[in-house]
Amino acid sequence: MNSQDESFFKELGTRIAHARKDQGMTQVQLAERLGIAQQTLAHYEVGRVRMAASLLPTIADILDRSLDELLLGEPAMRKASKRGPASRLQQQIDAVAQLPKSEQRFVSKMLDNLLAQHLGQESVNAA
Repeated sequence: MNSQDESFFKELGTRIAHARKDQGMTQVQLAERLGIAQQTLAHYEVGRVRMAASLLPTIADILDRSLDELLLGEPAMRKASKRGPASRLQQQIDAVAQLPKSEQRFVSKMLDNLLAQHLGQESVNAA
């Protein structure tokens, strides 16, 4: 394996390990869901062994990550619209997408509660 490939697979393994831990999942649990040995997953996570590309979509799905997040270390960026720069709300959404999944769920619950309150008040006001 050349040094560029070696570096890529080490970084990929690190991102998988971090995503797995963010999900509160052990190597054993992830390995079982992938149908591989825990030792094989451990080798993937430290970059000792190249993983099959066919595993990546399954890993991304299980760990609730995009392939861009696993392969590049960042979520897929949306292309700038023809209307100009992103709105403040879109910038905030993009920033939330960078947070750990547990914090994203917290923000999502807060938004759900706020929207439920607002929509509930509108229903009362309309009556």
